[in-house]
Amino acid sequence: MNPHLTGVGSTMWVVADGYIPPGSSGPEPEMTSHDSICMLNPGDAGARVEVYVYFTDRDPVGPYVLSIAPRRAFHQRINDLEDPEPIPVGTDYCLVAVSDVPIVVQHTRLDSRQEANALMSTIAFPAA
Repeated sequence: MNPHLTGVGSTMWVVADGYIPPGSSGPEPEMTSHDSICMLNPGDAGARVEVYVYFTDRDPVGPYVLSIAPRRAFHQRINDLEDPEPIPVGTDYCLVAVSDVPIVVQHTRLDSRQEANALMSTIAFPAA
């Protein structure tokens, strides 16, 4: 155990710029256009993460429940979330991730609609 990493992170994270690009070029699934949240659980306890998705024109959806083992990284493609319902492509959204232990969350988007791919990544906003 590295005691310097226990408690690193936050229990609530906000991604304010969600958008799964419609369409892709290149081999699937590697080059499928997608959004993802990349999470780190540096602590000694497993994390239970609830993800809530907000839209501009309808009520929020969630929770999507994810588990992250202690001292592990976990990458979740937003395209692959299905329960309670899939997130539509080509639709603006925001999300809030709430964890029962401190974690770190980063947001990444791969836009492969053109052969010149675009990759964007930024740390989510730690709200708590």
